[in-house]
Amino acid sequence: MSLTPEQQAEIDALRASPAQTLRVVSPGMEAHLYRAYPVLDHGFVRVIDYMGDDAAICQAARVSYGKGTKSVQNDEGLIRYLMRHWHSTPFEMCEIKLHVKLPVFVARQWIRHRTANVNEYSARYSILDREFYIPEPDALAAQSVINNQGRGEALSGREAERVLEYLKGDAARAYDHYEEMISDEGQQGLARELARMNLPANIYTQWYWKVDLHNLLHFLRLRADAHAQYEIRVYADEICKLVADWVPAAYSAFEDYRMGGANLSAKALECIRQMLKGAEVTQESSGMSKGEWREFRALLE
Repeated sequence: MSLTPEQQAEIDALRASPAQTLRVVSPGMEAHLYRAYPVLDHGFVRVIDYMGDDAAICQAARVSYGKGTKSVQNDEGLIRYLMRHWHSTPFEMCEIKLHVKLPVFVARQWIRHRTANVNEYSARYSILDREFYIPEPDALAAQSVINNQGRGEALSGREAERVLEYLKGDAARAYDHYEEMISDEGQQGLARELARMNLPANIYTQWYWKVDLHNLLHFLRLRADAHAQYEIRVYADEICKLVADWVPAAYSAFEDYRMGGANLSAKALECIRQMLKGAEVTQESSGMSKGEWREFRALLE
């Protein structure tokens, strides 16, 4: 993990100066506040600020529903009900602001989650550091032959060495040229906003990312999934740990209903009903396509 001395000094100063507050705080999140947790070779995730806790979710739901929630015996039960029935606005009452350092190609995938507020390090004004994501050898994999956006078997031996040499050499060469273009040996040099176009997609950037809990859980459902790309999944996995300590009841329900649960089509439900009756169900009799049937069988198994 690469924190600058200035960033580390800021973290130390903030953690050494606790502030008294009347607002609701989450003890679990207070322990994480400002700390940087390493991800990949130079990246990190840290919490800058947050709002709300499990009780805030319930408070919002009870304001909305009034007497309709009086049969719910406790907050955890209410949160599980809200999660089970896909309610969203009560979870939107909690927010988190993260400082994330990540490779540019991961950022471009991450930014597809548009329901957040983002402010990114600007290479128009500042000079990017010479830091590149270089995968560990066991993370180098061939293109999957069955999934156009996935990985196959890991590369090994001379092929893996060749790829690593390309990644390291090309990144270093591109950065050398970037430095030369913006300095140009005492000349005025190329504008930073133009010179940055020559930088590789594995260079690191940073941003502040603020998002409400509902949309954060949607992000985690997709990016902490085993099928997500490894380089974004490790960030999602780290954020999962933070959320589990911040809103433990909400995260437990999320794990149960979203990460551990499944959505079934009407055809899939009918197949299950037939199977419970002892009937033999095949792909041909199910009414599903081959792809749907394959996924359905994988889910059951």
